[in-house]
Amino acid sequence: MGKDNIRLIASNKKAYHDYFIEDKYEAGIALHGTEVKSIRMGQVSVKESYIRIEKGEALLYGMHISPYEKGNIFNRDPLRVRKLLLRRAEINKIGGKLQEQGYTLVPLSVYLKGNLVKVEIGIAKGKKLYDKRESIAKKDMQREAEREFKVRNLK
Repeated sequence: MGKDNIRLIASNKKAYHDYFIEDKYEAGIALHGTEVKSIRMGQVSVKESYIRIEKGEALLYGMHISPYEKGNIFNRDPLRVRKLLLRRAEINKIGGKLQEQGYTLVPLSVYLKGNLVKVEIGIAKGKKLYDKRESIAKKDMQREAEREFKVRNLK
């Protein structure tokens, strides 16, 4: 099993719908014992989670990791705050960007890279309602075009 072997565990589709993603980073995540086993089984959700930078550390709030069935007393709180592992320079760069009006930090996906659990995070700017409608219309047009192309190639 190589280092570049990537397996997607969970993705945050809602983030792409609600935000314009401007920059992406890969971060490690500080986990305890049985949380890794639960993640490997795919029992994780990042839909309602968000990231804050406090005291020079990136912290992930609201990520739900279901308790491991065979974990008994070693299981942790499913919604506890987890520390993201980033370099100091990356944290400072992200912190500077977040000082600007309208920017936020959201987790985009959780995946296994080799044996390590990684979180892809994005610096995002919120979409207005008309932007969301525009995105939906663009997707519909693309889907319609693909359908026509498929029908034309079958004949």
